[in-house]
Amino acid sequence: MADLENSKDLISVLWSGADILRSKMDANEYKDYLLGIVFYKYLSDSFLIKVYDLLYDAKPENLRVALAAYKEALEDESAEELKEQLNSECHYVIEPELTYTNFAEAARNNSFNREQLQKAFNNIEQSDPLFVDLFTDIDLYSNRLGTGDQKQSDTVSNLIKEIDKADLLNSDADVLGNAYEYLIGQFASETGKKAGEFYTPQAVSKILTRIAIAGQEDKRGLSVYDPCMGSGSLLLNAKKYSKQPEYIRYYGQELMNSTYNLARMNMFLHGIAAENQNLRNGDTLDSDWPTGEETDFNMVLMNPPYSANWSAAAGFLQDERFSDYGVLAPKSKADYAFLLHGLYHLKSNGTMAIVLPHGVLFRGAAEGKIREKLIRSGNIYAVIGLPANLFYNTSIPTCIVVLKKHRDGRDVLFIDASQKFDKGKKQNTMTDEHIDAVINLYNNRQTVDKESRLASFEDIEKNDFNLNIPRYVDNFEKEEEIDLNELLADMKKTDDEIAKAQGEFVSLLKDLTSSDEGIMASINDIIKMMEG
Repeated sequence: MADLENSKDLISVLWSGADILRSKMDANEYKDYLLGIVFYKYLSDSFLIKVYDLLYDAKPENLRVALAAYKEALEDESAEELKEQLNSECHYVIEPELTYTNFAEAARNNSFNREQLQKAFNNIEQSDPLFVDLFTDIDLYSNRLGTGDQKQSDTVSNLIKEIDKADLLNSDADVLGNAYEYLIGQFASETGKKAGEFYTPQAVSKILTRIAIAGQEDKRGLSVYDPCMGSGSLLLNAKKYSKQPEYIRYYGQELMNSTYNLARMNMFLHGIAAENQNLRNGDTLDSDWPTGEETDFNMVLMNPPYSANWSAAAGFLQDERFSDYGVLAPKSKADYAFLLHGLYHLKSNGTMAIVLPHGVLFRGAAEGKIREKLIRSGNIYAVIGLPANLFYNTSIPTCIVVLKKHRDGRDVLFIDASQKFDKGKKQNTMTDEHIDAVINLYNNRQTVDKESRLASFEDIEKNDFNLNIPRYVDNFEKEEEIDLNELLADMKKTDDEIAKAQGEFVSLLKDLTSSDEGIMASINDIIKMMEG
């Protein structure tokens, strides 16, 4: 409960920082400033805490005490040795004048200098490949911050002062990471369709992760891969369900540079060790995962852009990811290209879970041929229909396709979860009860009336390898039979009541008098009309 309260306090402080920027730019722009500066505070505060721990083997009373101890230590003859050790453990070194603590003090004293903050960003980016170009989306000299140097500087200064109220000293990685995830979710809500590139709703993330990690919770050194990682929320969910989270190795790729930076920050803020992060900025389909690194993974999680365009160049027919299928995903619909990419990188005993539009279940031509090959090979393990309007970037219903690389059997479990949601003003949501219900159906792998169906390969073959869920799960609710005699009796009763009311109304009209001949003529016309 204490963690929850701390998280709420942290969230309220961080969200109030957004208020400083909200009137100046939209959420898709100010998220970069807010999240970037929060991250720098995290780096700076973590650094000072590490300094104090190395010097005194203790936690500092506050960050000002830690900064003072750091300044004093730099005057000692062992200063260079201390810096080397800090660089080895933190992957960066921050000079005292460039710490967030110093910036916050300067902001309170009206002596804040943007150039110093920019220098701090540059130093971090140059300190280790982990941080290259990490702050490129933060333009401290942008007119969006205000007109003129003074207003721009004041905006940044006010933001620094506000964020400094966040107590990161006494917040563990989970609390800070959860607060960061909350902010990302709020930005997604504000940006609407623009959010699709960086955010997967938590309910969907939970389902994907729980399915993919099932049976692998105890594995030490679990490898998780998301080729379209966005902010990294899908990857990080594995940490919640693993029994050995400190040993998970995270692999991810993201096309959008700003989103890639967001994911890198998110990793650190969730306490992921640098050696366990393997993130790349690149086009997943055109630039495959480097073969010099680990290329098959225990878990593959994906929420790719739906029906996106890709080159579909003929050369891809020789690409090992696609060559076994004889055809390529259509140029205007890359859904199966992403699916096959993920399956290729899955370990033989791993599990893949991917979110896709329902069209992949029944579209023909090249997609139909790929789907048939996957079914004949036993790769498709389950299909789960999700409720509509769960995502910020689309209102269309989506499905989860679960894949295995090698297994006995070719049956497919179909789950219709389309009605398992609470309706919201903007987006529908799935509660933990809804999620648990889906997971139970998945784990039990049985036919349940109106909810799931374990379909044999022969059943699917008879349906021409069409995986459209209504073909297998009938959720039609039979309407209650109507008693015609009772209905006629009700209609007669209603007619009698109308006739009675009409008669009483006519009587009232006949009792009306007026000296105005026009009014009396109108009343008489109404009486004649109602009497037929």
